[in-house]
Amino acid sequence: MGLSEAVKSVFSKYATFQGRASRSEYWYFYLFNILLEIGLLIVGFILGAILGDSAGAFAGMGCAYVLLCIYGLIILIPNISVFVRRMHDIGRSGWWYWIAFVPIVGAIVLLVFLLTGSDRGDNQYGPEPL
Repeated sequence: MGLSEAVKSVFSKYATFQGRASRSEYWYFYLFNILLEIGLLIVGFILGAILGDSAGAFAGMGCAYVLLCIYGLIILIPNISVFVRRMHDIGRSGWWYWIAFVPIVGAIVLLVFLLTGSDRGDNQYGPEPL
């Protein structure tokens, strides 16, 4: 699965928490988000420099912040849904999301889970995504 296929897949399943998402689907969508956020930062700084007065840098940071907040709200549900489907792909419940709130250990555990390969064949959450 490539970048464009992953983005289409995640947005077509905007709030679908059932089923499974492959490792490539999750990580390509993650890459898409990073690239888009960098683009929004650049656009925000350019708008701030154009619209701002002598404090153009601060205006740019404000514009970038507003753009990133709007994008963050739009992408919140798809991010959670693709995470839950990724956990389903390795045979885990989506409730593992909450381990992220355990300092240090939670992030490490989630990273290991997200990097783990898919369960082969069908599991309790559905058929293999690829």
